Amino acid sequence: MKLLVTGGAGFIGSNFIHYILKKYPDYQIVNLDLLTYAGNLENLKDLESNPNYKFVKGDIVDAKLVDGLVKDCDLIVNFAAESHVDRSILDASPFIQTNIVGTQTLLEAARNNGNKRFHHVSTDEVFGSLGPNDPAFDETTPYDPRSPYSAAKAASDHLVRAYYHTYGLPITISNCSNNYGPYHFPEKLFPLFITNLIEGKKVPLYGDGTNVRDWLFVEDHCKAIDLIIQKGRIGETYCVGGNAEKNNKEITYKILELMGRGEEMIEFVKDRPGHDKRYAIDFSKIKNELGWEPAVSFEDGLKKTIDWYKNNESWWKNIKSGEYKDYYAKQYGR
Repeated sequence: MKLLVTGGAGFIGSNFIHYILKKYPDYQIVNLDLLTYAGNLENLKDLESNPNYKFVKGDIVDAKLVDGLVKDCDLIVNFAAESHVDRSILDASPFIQTNIVGTQTLLEAARNNGNKRFHHVSTDEVFGSLGPNDPAFDETTPYDPRSPYSAAKAASDHLVRAYYHTYGLPITISNCSNNYGPYHFPEKLFPLFITNLIEGKKVPLYGDGTNVRDWLFVEDHCKAIDLIIQKGRIGETYCVGGNAEKNNKEITYKILELMGRGEEMIEFVKDRPGHDKRYAIDFSKIKNELGWEPAVSFEDGLKKTIDWYKNNESWWKNIKSGEYKDYYAKQYGR
């Protein structure tokens, strides 16, 4: 099997590449990534000498480049996306280009090269915000995006389904809850709080800390994507959740507890504009059809994540200092 993985230098994409090459050592992977702020080749440094792994620096909106890569693959797994809500609030333009135009470029290449198998990785944020007693999101939940990021991802989901219905493109979609784990970019909640505490800095908690998310350990997510690719029904969407609804204050106190720090390390900061109150995922469909459910409990996953950041200080310090931006600069023209 030859995979084209887009956005493979990012957090979830790089974890997926590690997972696949470990489970299927005879698979071949081409990783197409533009290396924007969250793309980091240090995530995949240990695979540089692997003959079944190849990195290509490029943009998924580059139709000529994408077409050439799709010609030579059996399956496209699309992780490539601008994904940080705060950045989308400051400037939505990159989100429109990558998440919508880029996805359409990939779909068109898949269609023009023999209807290649296409898996699209999306988010629960396309469904909007839940009240405290609302039922969890599932595959039938109407779309109600609230940020430029989630609106762009919603549009990309609709395009993927349109190519299935219009052209018969063999697609699947997964909408996942919030991931955490190794290689998570340090502006996100878990790695920011963990690395700040290692450095003796306070942790910035939005608003009153009552916003709720469902948390999924990244390796469990990779397993779910693999199952969908191998056994999922063509044209279907699968919601992938962690069965771990937590509010931000709960998470903060748990991180403080596991790292031996007190609440004096919390700094409450102004809330994000339009901050969705609650996300939750009902993953009954993927459990019933494919036998998947999260294997890593929230506390175990958090302990693994803290240990990883403690043991990989050079990785995140390079990012926080900005030095990672120079990584492979000469080789890849950056």
